Amino acid sequence: MKYLTLIIATSIAFLLNTEKAQAHCEIPCGIYEDSVRVALIKEHITTIEKSMNMIKEESAKASPNWNQLVRWVNNKEEHAKKIQDIVSQYFLHQRIKLTDPEDKVVYAKYQKHLGLLHQMLVYSMKAKQTTDQMYIDKLRKAIHNFEDAYFHKH
Repeated sequence: MKYLTLIIATSIAFLLNTEKAQAHCEIPCGIYEDSVRVALIKEHITTIEKSMNMIKEESAKASPNWNQLVRWVNNKEEHAKKIQDIVSQYFLHQRIKLTDPEDKVVYAKYQKHLGLLHQMLVYSMKAKQTTDQMYIDKLRKAIHNFEDAYFHKH
């Protein structure tokens, strides 16, 4: 009976302490929805933009609601991190394949993809640090250019 109680208690503790997986698997499962990831990045960009606008609006008030302001800052940072996770965990780790530098055409595409993904990582980081709309514009341009370059070959 003690053994059964221990197993049940351990199982419950395990279930309560598990975190939801945030990234697509790396086993590799072969199930990829690249267009969904691009759509998610675009949605995160829009959410960051809304958060920036709400931060500016709340900060401009004579008596800001500090709790709400903190929530918008946290929201902005969370969605910038989600972009970084998709770019890194999904595209860089799984979808952009290493290529032979000797194959100039394929390697040029590879470098273009890496460059655009790196831009998204940096602009997401900058979006965490500021409320400057410039980084939203740069993120939108980078995802648009990546989408054109990436899906052109698919």
